[in-house]
Amino acid sequence: MANWSDPRPAASPFGGQTVRAQGAAYDAGLRSYMLSVYNYMTSAVLLTGVVALGFAMSGYVSVLFNPQTGSPNLLGWVVMLAPVGIVFAMSFGQARMQTGTLKALFWGYALLMGLSLSTVFLRYTGESVAGAFFATAAGFAGLSLYGYTTKRDLSPFATFLLVGVIGILVASIIAIWLPGLNPVISIVGVLLFAGLTAYDTQRTKSMYAYVRGTEDEQRVVVMSALSLYLDFINMFLFVLRLFGSSRN
Repeated sequence: MANWSDPRPAASPFGGQTVRAQGAAYDAGLRSYMLSVYNYMTSAVLLTGVVALGFAMSGYVSVLFNPQTGSPNLLGWVVMLAPVGIVFAMSFGQARMQTGTLKALFWGYALLMGLSLSTVFLRYTGESVAGAFFATAAGFAGLSLYGYTTKRDLSPFATFLLVGVIGILVASIIAIWLPGLNPVISIVGVLLFAGLTAYDTQRTKSMYAYVRGTEDEQRVVVMSALSLYLDFINMFLFVLRLFGSSRN
């Protein structure tokens, strides 16, 4: 016979329903949060691609770059280096900036990257660019799905990946005098940004627990979209350098 003086048998079902409702609300919020991140990231990639293609096809690319060599002039260098300044400004100033300011910088960054990457349509065939893009998109989707669903903690790889990116930058400078390093750099670059895609996705997902329902949530959405955007663009460029067919 049930002990009617004990409140636990009666309270348990309602408590379980409350927990389930809270879990469902959390999952719905997480899906909306991640969808926002991917929407920003995907829109920025498309903006970059449209600007790059339009600028290359319009002929105005000669304003920034030599159409034969792809080398930048003074204004071209300004356009190429400006995104670096934007990333630093967003990274170190995100806590002080309004969300609208972060979004404006994010879209400005994507636009400037489009201008900078317009030369890929001069250096590589259209088929190569399209093939590299779709290969990167497929790989990115799989790696991001892995980062979202895996139970394995990927944070121990963060330091290794960061050191690897710094090493790639140094090696790219050395490759100016030793061009034979370029294929190796491209292979390592693809692997590094593949790892960063999975890691950044998991990090983005985990951050939701700390920012949900706060004024920082939209800031984190924009900054997370920027991280994934950078992973995609860099992986695309390394894939293109590795497998792309030159117009020359």
